[in-house]
Amino acid sequence: MTLALSANDRTALVARHKAAIDGSLKTRLITIAVIVGLTGLFLYGLTTLEVSIWKIIHGLNNLGIFVALMLPPDPGSLARAMLFVKALFETIAIAFLGTILAAIFAFPLGFIAAKNVVANRVVHFLARRSLDTVRGVDALIWALIWVNVVGLGPFAGMLAIMTSDLGAFGKLYSEAIESADRKPVEGVTSLGGSKLHEIRFGLIPQVLPVIASQVLYYIESNTRSSTIIGIVGAGGIGLYLAETIRTLEWQQVSFLILLILAAVTAIDFLSSKLRFAIIGQRAV
Repeated sequence: MTLALSANDRTALVARHKAAIDGSLKTRLITIAVIVGLTGLFLYGLTTLEVSIWKIIHGLNNLGIFVALMLPPDPGSLARAMLFVKALFETIAIAFLGTILAAIFAFPLGFIAAKNVVANRVVHFLARRSLDTVRGVDALIWALIWVNVVGLGPFAGMLAIMTSDLGAFGKLYSEAIESADRKPVEGVTSLGGSKLHEIRFGLIPQVLPVIASQVLYYIESNTRSSTIIGIVGAGGIGLYLAETIRTLEWQQVSFLILLILAAVTAIDFLSSKLRFAIIGQRAV
């Protein structure tokens, strides 16, 4: 049965928690500063980047010309089409292998970077900052680095995807581990389990579905990223995409774009089915 508060009790309650209800002056000032800062950054971007609606309107004519030149999609010959398809599968292989290797190598790093696993602040700080450093460099930059290290080709592309995703996976894994329920871990501890037992039976069963879902998403996302790193010589279909754009073979460009869209759509469909199967839900 719910009891209504009297007017005096309500007044006393509001007075007792007035700071929490109204918010402190510091919180208000921080909120105002953030809003002003973001507004200033937005206005600075508009002026610095020379944003112009008229340029977009005039550019629509050029966009229409490019679209007309791309139709109909045509690889040029059957041999050329087979070469493009082979390059597409090479791109998918780069994305798949790079993502899987990054997921494997990041797995122990995620536990090291998690506060509820490693209590040492120095180790936790170094692990987090190392992952942030690796994650802060874009895959395209890593591709340029690895091309100079191991040479041109898909191996450099795979290493670029793996390195770029290593930092991202480590951060995502550590956050998933830190947000895991402590009750299963405490249950393992109460039965005399060691620290390894806590991780194996208390944490891993909870975070494994989340980790698997993230890996599947990154495989689909990296299929698109692999087309970009191919432009700098890291293998895959991106190399042919850059070549056809440079030689103004617009019908071949549209054919390559359609191949990439078809591959991304198929991978997205399969990964979504697998994600729902892993988390125990039915895809809509």
